[in-house]
Amino acid sequence: MIPTMRGRGTLAALAVFLVLIVVMMWPQVRHILDSALAHQDVYFNMWRLHWFAHALVTSPARLLDGNIFYPEPRTLTFSDAMIVEGIVAAPLIWLRVPPVLVHNLMILGAIVASALALFVLVRYLTGSRGAALLAGVIFAFAPYRHEHIMHMELQWTMWMPLAFLALHYTLDTGRLRYGLATGAAVAAQMLSSIYYGIFLGTLIGPVALLLMLRDRGATFRRALKPLALGGALAAVICALYALPYLRTRDALGDRPNLEVSSYSARPVSYLVATQTNWLYGDVLARRGGPERRLFPGALATLLAIIGLLLREPSRRQIVYVLAFVAAFEMSLGFNGYSYTFLHDHLAAYRGLRAPARLGVFVLMFLGVLAAYGYCALAESLRPVPRRILLAVLLAGMLIEYAAAMPLVTYSNKAPAVYRVLARQPYGVVAEFPVPRVIPGRDAEYSYMSIFHWKPLINGYSGMFPRTYLERLARLLSFPHRTAVAQLRRDGVRYVVVHSSGYTAREFLDMRTSLTAQGLAEVGLFDDAEGPAALYVLP
Repeated sequence: MIPTMRGRGTLAALAVFLVLIVVMMWPQVRHILDSALAHQDVYFNMWRLHWFAHALVTSPARLLDGNIFYPEPRTLTFSDAMIVEGIVAAPLIWLRVPPVLVHNLMILGAIVASALALFVLVRYLTGSRGAALLAGVIFAFAPYRHEHIMHMELQWTMWMPLAFLALHYTLDTGRLRYGLATGAAVAAQMLSSIYYGIFLGTLIGPVALLLMLRDRGATFRRALKPLALGGALAAVICALYALPYLRTRDALGDRPNLEVSSYSARPVSYLVATQTNWLYGDVLARRGGPERRLFPGALATLLAIIGLLLREPSRRQIVYVLAFVAAFEMSLGFNGYSYTFLHDHLAAYRGLRAPARLGVFVLMFLGVLAAYGYCALAESLRPVPRRILLAVLLAGMLIEYAAAMPLVTYSNKAPAVYRVLARQPYGVVAEFPVPRVIPGRDAEYSYMSIFHWKPLINGYSGMFPRTYLERLARLLSFPHRTAVAQLRRDGVRYVVVHSSGYTAREFLDMRTSLTAQGLAEVGLFDDAEGPAALYVLP
């Protein structure tokens, strides 16, 4: 255990962040049992968590072979497998906690844990609990969080501050356990979010070098060995985790450069808030796009500047300024230099499509610098004025970061058609309508498969295999005989046709056509949006 993570101060900070998550995410907290943002990734998150828990107790050796995109292997590696999230959520799932509640706890809990992790780092750096609280609020509630509230793996950022905290302790003491803790935190970040793991591994090396040159308590020789062993630990874990992803990349290819360019930040992206932001949404959301709403807040920026101007920066502060600049420049992706170089020379970067996600590191380093700014303002104040200053700054930040969160209800239980399907013998499932434009309803079909766990030719993920795309093109003519023939070639045994995807006349004609082609209709059953017909394909 790192010393600064112990004590009543940490518990008090945890209590504060728990209260703030309720305030700042109130609609989500109020409807935590059954509601979340309307987005297909919510379905995908729930499917990933439940597949992980299911595979752990049924076939651990096939953990990465999710039941979607049949018959493709390693389907969990088409996106982030979320290993750490899966391990944390599995006991809740085994205890039959409702799926939507598990999802929301994993999102909101990650935000609280991230705020607390930056709190302990900043308290170590500055010795100020007030500064640490401000940094935690910046890291937890800036528009970046709302921009990615549907991306579970992008909320699991608690390992970043802990990696830097362990790094500082290694340099202070030269102890092996802190060097290993640094490597373990980098590995945990990779197992939580591949994007962040790669970015953290890239940034922490130069920061460690700068700190070794300018800020260390232990001798170079004492610090080097534990850091080298920690780096080796992280490298081994990350390399083993990368192996199945490398096989998937060989099959699916790299991300297209045009896609990477589209999701590269621009300097103006840091002046763009989310459209749901109460204060800035109408003003600062017009020039942004997906992944490129990175506004960190005016107060946070102002505090960071004050910390550099009001007093001479410390050595550590200068290192964090350089880290901030590096993360900012890398987040520009193809609009900058360093990311372009890394993309050209490191294979790991060619599998990433959104360099703008480096904005979370910009936010974290800005939180550290803003904390130094608060200390510069507060150091000459008496206790009462200092508390007033802290309260005003916290209130101002919370007002800046407040945002609406439109929610929809998700099903925690299997609709009737999936309960009937679950009782059928093992067989491959196809659900219609298939999407004419990806993703259609395939993310929902994937989620609903947690109630029957049969293989599914439909699927949703960050990348789509060529076999799936080719099959979609041939199934668009369904229920034409050529489409039914394709289902037979794919080994499909069960067909689910959702009436909500068709007009009443189309659905009636479809049932007649399928019966004429020899499909046995099991019956019409509710799918929560209307009747769905379940067929057995001989």
